[in-house]
Amino acid sequence: MKQITWPGRSDGSRFKSLPIKHQFHQSEFKSTSTFWSTSSASRQIRSSDGDFSKLPFDILTKIAASFTLPNLQAASLACKSWSEGLRPLREAMLFLKWGKRFKHGLGGVRPNMNKALESFLKGAARGSTLAMVDAALLYWEIGSKDKAIALYEKAAELGDPAGQCNLGLAYLQAEPLKRKEAVKWLFQASKSGHVRAQYQLALCLHRGSGVNCNLQEAARWYLKAAEGGYVRAMYNVALCYSVGEGLAQSHRQARKWMKRAADRGHSKAQFEHGLGLFSEGEKLKAVVYLELATRAGETAAAHVKNVILQQLSATSRDRVMNLADNWRAMPSSR
Repeated sequence: MKQITWPGRSDGSRFKSLPIKHQFHQSEFKSTSTFWSTSSASRQIRSSDGDFSKLPFDILTKIAASFTLPNLQAASLACKSWSEGLRPLREAMLFLKWGKRFKHGLGGVRPNMNKALESFLKGAARGSTLAMVDAALLYWEIGSKDKAIALYEKAAELGDPAGQCNLGLAYLQAEPLKRKEAVKWLFQASKSGHVRAQYQLALCLHRGSGVNCNLQEAARWYLKAAEGGYVRAMYNVALCYSVGEGLAQSHRQARKWMKRAADRGHSKAQFEHGLGLFSEGEKLKAVVYLELATRAGETAAAHVKNVILQQLSATSRDRVMNLADNWRAMPSSR
């Protein structure tokens, strides 16, 4: 699904503050799910008097639906009842593993999207939200968006953050658009620490899509996503600090986050950071970042880079090109 880095501006200006119409309240995102407080699950848990071996299998599988294999294996050791009740989810992990092999051509297996989808669906049928999300991703890729959304909805209701995030993104592209529902699920995933959801929620708050525009809340979620390693959020945090939009203006913080985004491969950040270095007289470092931005498709960076190169000696030019050739992006959450 296509993602937007910084909300577009219709007047062509680089930045423009959006007026805050109403104060943002967490209650705007109140979940319709009351699984833990009012559902039969909580009543069953309370009635078990602390003996979790008596937990009904259907409740157990709902609680463990988003567990990974190590967590399922650990939970299965709790008691014989849990080992038996979690067997379908452990089986789902095998189908999930084979699905990934078929999808990516791993373990000596040739890529086969049909077999991958079949495996994911078998895992989903056994209650794994991880398999539901992977099956939904394939459905979305082949254009079966209704089937994808149905699986995302099921995974989201079971509390899977990735399912909640992807459901929110799907609703933002649905026909008709479901912006308020999208924001609700992005908020649920964001509370769980899902950095992509945090970034997408920030975008919605920034441009007032499905929720009242609130720059302070947008910046707060950008910052959370950035601190979680999400590169696009790092770039937007830098912009927020640079112009004082949602955050107190700080050129030092803006430069710090711009460099972090640039070092993790964000081409626009590489261009911006290169310009900043050039303005400070750091010509060699500036050329490295501008060259990286140019290679990533930022055509405007090429002109500035060429102007600086004309001011450097042949030795210095060779040095910066060698640095660019050997540059590697730092790890990130995309």
